[in-house]
Amino acid sequence: MEDEMIVFGAKADDDRDGRAGGGLWMPGLVNLGLGVPAILPLYLMWWLLTEYMPMDCRSIEDAAGPGVANCNYTTLDHAGVVMFLAAVTGVMFLVLVLVVDVLLPLRRGGRLGPWLGMAALIPIPFAVLVGLA
Repeated sequence: MEDEMIVFGAKADDDRDGRAGGGLWMPGLVNLGLGVPAILPLYLMWWLLTEYMPMDCRSIEDAAGPGVANCNYTTLDHAGVVMFLAAVTGVMFLVLVLVVDVLLPLRRGGRLGPWLGMAALIPIPFAVLVGLA
């Protein structure tokens, strides 16, 4: 018998970066958890793509021009703030993903493959919310 402690079917000295024991569970759950704060920048980008981009005008001066049929003044008023918030929250979120999915696994000496592969799960919470709406 080995003198190592067995915990839930995995040895206690196994690496916890997703390679041994739990497999891809830890990177998957962490990236799904990252998807919750990602809802804000993803929603702001979705709003810009679905509300602001389809309009015929980009400013109040454009709205007064001839042939403009699809121009919403409320959307024009909110567009600048939404663009600013999308940029700020997007950069903050990208830094968070860089730290969690790249820097922390490298610091522990783990492989990046499982963490970067599971980063594809980040938009799942937003997609669920959009599907429920």
